[in-house]
Amino acid sequence: MNGYERVLAMIDGRPVDHLPNMPITMMFAADHIGQPYGRYASDHRVLVEGQLRTAEAFGFDYVSSISDPAREAADCGAVIQYFDDQPPAVDEHHSLLADKSRLAQLKVPDPLAGGRMLDRVQANAMFRDKVGKQLAIEGWIEGPCAEAADLRGINRLMLDFYDDPVFVRDLFEFVLEMGLRFAKAQVEAGVDLIGVGDAAASLVGPQIYEEFVWPYEKRLVDGLHAIDTRVRLHICGNTSRILKGMGELGCDIVDLDFMVSMAKAREAMGPNQVLLGNIDPVKILRGGEPPSITAAIAQCHREAGPRYIVGAGCEVPRDTPAQNLLALRDYARSHV
Repeated sequence: MNGYERVLAMIDGRPVDHLPNMPITMMFAADHIGQPYGRYASDHRVLVEGQLRTAEAFGFDYVSSISDPAREAADCGAVIQYFDDQPPAVDEHHSLLADKSRLAQLKVPDPLAGGRMLDRVQANAMFRDKVGKQLAIEGWIEGPCAEAADLRGINRLMLDFYDDPVFVRDLFEFVLEMGLRFAKAQVEAGVDLIGVGDAAASLVGPQIYEEFVWPYEKRLVDGLHAIDTRVRLHICGNTSRILKGMGELGCDIVDLDFMVSMAKAREAMGPNQVLLGNIDPVKILRGGEPPSITAAIAQCHREAGPRYIVGAGCEVPRDTPAQNLLALRDYARSHV
């Protein structure tokens, strides 16, 4: 089996020759090819080179066009801070929708119009040409809560849930349309799955998640399936209180941060949900040694059971020793 076949077989519930290996690398991949992260996040050719060479060196079964959460916001007209060797970031002090009334005039941007979204689409098209049907190709979009926070400002959004729920739903509708349009462009470019990052969703309690966030995540997942792609959900942070809801979204892969018990996730989501992760990326993956990393990933595997993909709890830190990342590869290749 090659990586593409292995990832899709795991998702589809078919036998695999060994576990897929799908850690998230961004700054690590840029460093691996000796490029500053500012170039990696702004030039799809650099991103593709970094992903391909990292996948080859460390035995990954996929490549991903993930880079930062500011692509959609940038194309909406948000103020973005750019750095030579760090990820671009939304300027919280000058949020695009600090004035809520601006939402009524805001137009969903065309992903192919020449902005930062187009650069990601171009990365996926280049992946297709270079490794299509050899490695799984993953596109990426921001989820409803995360993108709403990028446009409105995270502190304002948290108050809006109480103060102006009508506005929140209007904003989520805008984000949902934008996410699906961006995803469709990536699917047409050749991706096999779409990653959805909804980090801000871990900051709300179960009641707000169920009332506001879950319905839009569900519509997003259903919409992604309707355009014939698979879905990997990653919510940074401690999602222990919303695991059951996450498991009811119908995602093909649920990627868990390290603060979540894999055993509790399996209990909450049932035996058929594919789980990914979730060793501590800093303390264990970067700071440990191969034997302790192997033991930690083995525990995740035992708790998750056979419907499992090897990975860290979040992004692989940029200064992770090579032998530590190879420990994930070696575990994946020696287990089913």
